[in-house]
Amino acid sequence: MATEDTPVFQIQRVYLKDLSLEQPNSPAILLEQEQPNVDIQLGVEANPVAEGIFEIAVTATVQTKIKDKTVFLVEAKQAGIFEIRNIPEDQMGAIVGIACPQIVYPYLRGNVADVITRAGFPPVHLAEINFQAMYEQQQAAAQGNATAQ
Repeated sequence: MATEDTPVFQIQRVYLKDLSLEQPNSPAILLEQEQPNVDIQLGVEANPVAEGIFEIAVTATVQTKIKDKTVFLVEAKQAGIFEIRNIPEDQMGAIVGIACPQIVYPYLRGNVADVITRAGFPPVHLAEINFQAMYEQQQAAAQGNATAQ
């Protein structure tokens, strides 16, 4: 039987919040034989929606270039709504920064690979991410910045 202070962690919904694809130099760039350079940037955002309800979003920007010309640019944001209640404050950061992104990220990976394939390119598969290491790096950087000030 659940009590008022029982910890709660539930996924309410996972959804594709934003997705864009640009091919600004098509069709000419498609005739290039050179291999493009691929740059991938990832980010995590957490926003409270209501009491005990959070939206966690993982963003990816995938840009491929040949020389200084963009072949394609994909920007995607995959989000999830999570109910998180009665969790000790010192554990909330890890849940929001590690557990939630680990749940959302596979959906983002699939959507990015799919849109790139549908655009006529070989799929770009985003690598597996160690969100714990990423979170720990961010915490160390934040502590370093706080110490420097």
